[in-house]
Amino acid sequence: MIRITSTIAIDDGAISESFIRASGPGGQNVNKLATAVQIRVDLHRAGLPEDVRARLEKLARRQLTKDGVLVITAQRHRTQQRNREDARARLIAMIRRAAVPPVHRRPTAPTAGSKRRRLDTKVRRGALKKLRGAKPGCD
Repeated sequence: MIRITSTIAIDDGAISESFIRASGPGGQNVNKLATAVQIRVDLHRAGLPEDVRARLEKLARRQLTKDGVLVITAQRHRTQQRNREDARARLIAMIRRAAVPPVHRRPTAPTAGSKRRRLDTKVRRGALKKLRGAKPGCD
């Protein structure tokens, strides 16, 4: 089990890791070793609460397959272990972001004072622009 928050954990059976060849830093190792890590998480088997899973699917649209599998690829580092830690950290961060419910916005109306200030400003700007008009006798 991977613990995400005090109430959310992912079942290890829902996660699979595979190692692939990475592009980027590594010198000759890039050609010889599979240092990049690809983590695949089956969201249906992960044991996440329904609302968290729905927000996670929305957050990770590009990284989600049609089957509901989240794919995270990490290849920033030169070693398998560091890429593995990076991929898991990114997975945990993404799920923690999805675990926070959005704050619902309450629509509000502008106050009478703000309406009055806005209209006063418009009147002042109009008067200022009127002063810029053509002067008489300067044809």
